[in-house]
Amino acid sequence: QVLLVASGGGLVQAGGSLRLSCAASVRAFSSDAMGWFRQAPGKEREFVAAISWNGGFTHYADSVKGRFTISRDNAKNTVYLQMTSLKPEDTAVYYCAAAAGRYYTGGNTPFGSWGQGTQVTVSS
Repeated sequence: QVLLVASGGGLVQAGGSLRLSCAASVRAFSSDAMGWFRQAPGKEREFVAAISWNGGFTHYADSVKGRFTISRDNAKNTVYLQMTSLKPEDTAVYYCAAAAGRYYTGGNTPFGSWGQGTQVTVSS
């Protein structure tokens, strides 16, 4: 199992930017698709973005498309989520996760390893 450590969250004003990072503990990271999810208070966890094992394919929730960018650096065992034009509704705990496979194939993609989460708060 991959150990994932997410960081980069914080408090930002609406319209601002943040970059989240997720560092993985093992080399096997480079063979897995990776995803970012978020959970706001009182709401269910939701998909935000995913990237294939080699970075060739990316997927985004409609709510973040055009504002967020997922990327990865396999040499550093790290996946990133660049967030711009942040809105108060983006406020949530953000989690990274490693998929059990090379590609994200939709909502049924199994994610077996999860990071601890990092809080993002966007003030209006």
